[in-house]
Amino acid sequence: MIKFSHSVFALPFVLSAVVLAARETPIHAIELLFILVAVVSARTAAMGFNRIADAKLDAGNPRTAMREIPAGKISPNAALLLVILSSMVFIISAAALGPLCRNLSIPVLLFLFGYSYTKRFTLLCHFYLGLAIAMAPAAAWVALTGSLSLEVLLLSAVLFTHIAGFDILYACQDTDFDKKAGLHSIPARLGIRKALLLARTLHGICALFIFSLYPAFDLGPVFIIFALIICGLLILEHSMVKENDLSSIPIAFFHVNSIISLLLFVGILLDIWTGKGF
Repeated sequence: MIKFSHSVFALPFVLSAVVLAARETPIHAIELLFILVAVVSARTAAMGFNRIADAKLDAGNPRTAMREIPAGKISPNAALLLVILSSMVFIISAAALGPLCRNLSIPVLLFLFGYSYTKRFTLLCHFYLGLAIAMAPAAAWVALTGSLSLEVLLLSAVLFTHIAGFDILYACQDTDFDKKAGLHSIPARLGIRKALLLARTLHGICALFIFSLYPAFDLGPVFIIFALIICGLLILEHSMVKENDLSSIPIAFFHVNSIISLLLFVGILLDIWTGKGF
């Protein structure tokens, strides 16, 4: 029901925050372990909750009708148990990272769960998802340094615009169904052409935020090379998706975007390593 491999969209951003924070404060292996557990368990809880909340909608959508709950492969009660257990793991791992993370863990979970209902009443659902996921690198930074900085917010801004942009692209597949169901996705309400334009705009802004990391974190030429490659992939992603041909969206969504996330992390890691910034 939940592919752990899809954690690759946000996890490299979290690891990027860890690598950058390591230049300011010592990082212990146990802290990294709890951060990784927190990321995966929070995502599992949120995705499980989403599958429960959207089960009836998924059943009526030809693209999602074979998902595990509407197809009867997993019962709602089993999914609920997964959400409860994952939530408990997240709260425990957050508490292990300190009292601030412990106190924020339940509000964070509630915010993540809230995404599942946003498409029912607002066009901002894609931006809500982007913000929910973009909290991850900032949260890792807070867990390690005890504070929030403008620099890490730029990293979160990269993830926010990245996620919101490709979620709009992904929603183009369900335009007809969303219209019939009265859902408020941007493609359903504004049309595919405007949705694609908005997604391109968001990814253009994403590219600007990526390059802003260069001076913000005092990075070097290795990072710039990777940033240019990422920009090329963003252009490739949008060249694959046409208004009258959305067949390439799954490839653009699952493969190109995961590569972009990984390249950003590798670029930051190699840049700091070659510059002996650890």
